[in-house]
Amino acid sequence: MKRQRIYLDHAATTPLRAEAAQAIASSAHLWNFNPSSLHAEGRGARAALDDARDRVAATVGAARHDIVFTSGGTEADNLALLGVSRATQRPRHVIVSAIEHSAVLTSLQQLRDDGTEVTVLPVDADGRVDPQQFEAALRPHTVLASVMYANNEVGTIQPVAALAATARRHGVLFHTDAVAAMMWEPIDVENLGVDLLSISAHKLYGPRGIGALYVRRGVPLAPLLFGGGQESGRRSGTENLAAIVGFARAAELAARERAQSVPRVRSLRDRLEAGMLSLVPGCVVNGAAAERLPSICNVSFRGVSASELLVALDLEGVAVSAGSACATGAVKPSHVLAAMGQDAQQMGGIRFSLGTATTADEVDRVSEILPRSVAGLRGETLSARLAGGLGRLKTNRARLEAEA
Repeated sequence: MKRQRIYLDHAATTPLRAEAAQAIASSAHLWNFNPSSLHAEGRGARAALDDARDRVAATVGAARHDIVFTSGGTEADNLALLGVSRATQRPRHVIVSAIEHSAVLTSLQQLRDDGTEVTVLPVDADGRVDPQQFEAALRPHTVLASVMYANNEVGTIQPVAALAATARRHGVLFHTDAVAAMMWEPIDVENLGVDLLSISAHKLYGPRGIGALYVRRGVPLAPLLFGGGQESGRRSGTENLAAIVGFARAAELAARERAQSVPRVRSLRDRLEAGMLSLVPGCVVNGAAAERLPSICNVSFRGVSASELLVALDLEGVAVSAGSACATGAVKPSHVLAAMGQDAQQMGGIRFSLGTATTADEVDRVSEILPRSVAGLRGETLSARLAGGLGRLKTNRARLEAEA
């Protein structure tokens, strides 16, 4: 009997959860009406939109008027960087980290074309921004700094609250991309002290094509889209009510279930890493020394092409990524690993990203599949490599169970 495939690419996208789909279906009677219309039908749609906005806002500790719905995390990041910069008339300087999502990094040329100076901060070998380097990079005309909450490729969590506090002392606005983090980390914009924060529904079991930007009251923001003036003039276009309702439900459930899902997924992530480190020589867990999201394990294998290993695992029924998902589907050298000092041409990284439905059996199956896939690409004799590895695996698992 053919075995079921194993999906370990939840950092790319998560499946729509049943409760979010049901919330979308339950609002179907309102889809035909525009929330901006003044008749009874439009007011009904507006009430549903306002309710969903309140619920999304509550999951990040914000108020209703601070939430701007967008088409996803990419637009939210674009709106934060370009919107703040273009709303500022004086000379402008923007700071970002070298490991930001491409939605941030590819916006930099637009900023430069607008006359904005840009500084790209380096990171250490585990993908962390140095707070002292961050402060040293601030200038009198810096208007915005953007450092992601957690990296989508290696999972490294940044000291966002400390960086935001430093920025505020210098009168600089601070944006964080929390798209990868919101599923796993408790997000509170007041505790973080951020001025702008990006989130997306499809990374937390909500629908695709919907996200939001938190904008602290009083932050200047020039719109990128022009038209009917929806979203308080910050993002024109009739709101996607069905997706917003699904987003709200998924975000609520993610926050409610986090206390149970995080430790379970982290233990599975640790189990997977222990298996790889025990059974596969030349295995390096990228960012292992840093605080990381519990769901992401990014691993490099000496002498093995990430793209070739991705294909080999896919043929074995395991879905993973080499870096972040891109529109072309091509595997490109990771800018994140390069910024961390790795030779991406020689040792690309494979990202295993677990989800709430990932099981111990799936993790153990990957631990069985991976050694022979790597050995096959290296042209090695697997049996010679497994002899000592099985003993190390048992020892590591015993240690993990004792620590649990």
